[in-house]
Amino acid sequence: MGKRVALTGNEATALAMRQINPDVVAAYPITPQTDIVQYFSQFVADGQVKTEFVTVESEHSAMSATVGAAAAGARAMTATSSQGLALMWEVVYIAASLRLPIVMPVVNRALSAPINIHCDHSDTMGARDSGWIQLYSENAQEAYDNLIQAVRIAEHQDVRLPVMVCQDGFITSHGLDSIEILEDAEVQRFIGELKPSYPLLDPEHPVTIGALDLQNWYLEHKRQQAEAMKNALRVIPEVAAEYAKLTGREYGYFEKYRLDDAEIGLVALNSSAGTIKAEIDELRNSGVKVGLLKPRVFRPLPAKELREALLHLKVIGVLDRADSFSAFGGPLFTEIRSALYGAQIPVLDFIYGLGGRDFTMTDAGNIVEKLAKVARDGKVEEPITYYGVRE
Repeated sequence: MGKRVALTGNEATALAMRQINPDVVAAYPITPQTDIVQYFSQFVADGQVKTEFVTVESEHSAMSATVGAAAAGARAMTATSSQGLALMWEVVYIAASLRLPIVMPVVNRALSAPINIHCDHSDTMGARDSGWIQLYSENAQEAYDNLIQAVRIAEHQDVRLPVMVCQDGFITSHGLDSIEILEDAEVQRFIGELKPSYPLLDPEHPVTIGALDLQNWYLEHKRQQAEAMKNALRVIPEVAAEYAKLTGREYGYFEKYRLDDAEIGLVALNSSAGTIKAEIDELRNSGVKVGLLKPRVFRPLPAKELREALLHLKVIGVLDRADSFSAFGGPLFTEIRSALYGAQIPVLDFIYGLGGRDFTMTDAGNIVEKLAKVARDGKVEEPITYYGVRE
């Protein structure tokens, strides 16, 4: 049995980083992620890790330094939020395209403008096609567990891709939670030693990093990158099964909550899933057959498994804490609808909670009520709703 402690999501993430003991962490502060690297810097100062802690002048530099360290053969990490991730944009793509197994906690926060420091998913959803694996976390326990598993996933020889581990800003990052943690030695045994592929600082096997790649080979390299993401669909559950043996906590591509016998289904990421679960229990007591699918893995998208989990429903409501500004719904909605292509199931999108606006059990109940009407009438008047907006 692990030890139970009370930690915020940021504290839990910093603790996991200490137990991972990376070779290099390059850091720049940004709300609401700052606590992670601040706590970790104290571990460095106290000599609890052997990490080379690099303070830099921007998030662009933080990712650049992390890329350099990973390319040299080091186990390298950083962390960010919102505008910090946006400033990293150029180098985020480079990290994935160079197949570097970087692990990066991301504390979800709205993108400017206007300036907002609270939670939505516009930052990581903006990076969904950057080539990074994305894991989402409902609470501090999942943020802790996902980060440890992310090391194994990223460093697997069939994957070698960077991983973002996401949690909701302030709601999870600063909210105190009771979680179960592993012993340091258990984490070290689980992640094992890094075995670099083609490290830059191996003089016996010289390599070129960042070479010009024109028409003759670029397509082939992108295809290899795509195959690595496909391989991650196999590796992620393998790592999760091993982690379950160690902890008793099981993780898959997604969590199903009272979904198997449901007629109405909701799909939602991160902390809102906890609110929805509480409302589902209330509605079930009233005879409403509703359930939840909470994606954990958004990249790679487990389309086949998502389809199989949702096909039996009469109506589906997707909750997007981000907008794609495509005039066709949010990013989670379009992916779920694509996975269900050809199925005759109404799928509605509810764009909600932007900029950290509260989402309550009452809100979840109101959405279920709208979905129940569609299930009864078979008519979708408006597939996309900006839920709670004053207009």
